[in-house]
Amino acid sequence: MTAVVQLTGIAKIYRLGKVEVPALRGITVEVAGGEFVAIMGPSGSGKSTLMNMIGCLDRPTSGTYILNGHDVSRMSDDDLADVRNREIGFVFQTFNLLPRLSALKNVEMPMIYAGLPPSQRRERALGALQRVGLGHRMYHTAPELSGGEQQRVAIARALANRPAILLADEPTGNLDSRSGEEILAIFQELNAAGMTIAMVSHDREIAEHAGRILNLRDGRLVRDEVVPRPLQARETLAAGSGSAT
Repeated sequence: MTAVVQLTGIAKIYRLGKVEVPALRGITVEVAGGEFVAIMGPSGSGKSTLMNMIGCLDRPTSGTYILNGHDVSRMSDDDLADVRNREIGFVFQTFNLLPRLSALKNVEMPMIYAGLPPSQRRERALGALQRVGLGHRMYHTAPELSGGEQQRVAIARALANRPAILLADEPTGNLDSRSGEEILAIFQELNAAGMTIAMVSHDREIAEHAGRILNLRDGRLVRDEVVPRPLQARETLAAGSGSAT
């Protein structure tokens, strides 16, 4: 399987005045197309910095990052913004929906920046909402949706531009346990259909829904483990009768 993410010797040093703070120390890892990877580690381990690096929100101090065949390590800000919009879908803990817009319009937003015509935007947005089980709620605004439904809209929005990889930063952090399981089940379904996913989590039980866990400590990758299939398979949308609450 072709690698979507190739990180080689990635280091990141933040400078606070004369003080250098190393956040990542020589990370080398690949994520193949169709993998579901969780990134774990204690506070200060570098997991958020690594996610920002994979998401082209930050540049490495040294090392090389190849994303879907493109070397993004030294791209300009404008080029990185274009790559983020084309290649990466983001799902955050806080949903980040525009409250006055309908679910449909929220999902259309990335496609406006990508320059897609209105008819194509609407078709794709509706398809993405149906994919996460919210086609019937497309005209509801964020305040009219539950937390789990808002996160489903956020996932649909992340899928709108058909990215090479979906990045999820603590995606169940603001949800109750049932809604959280339903969101994880959606990720598993998307992954089963071929979507590449990288998810940051501090919770081992959540991380075990992925197929592979990268464990960080002090900016280093200390363990790269495969999750046994029975753990990945639990709580899928075969339980998926219910909608998010």
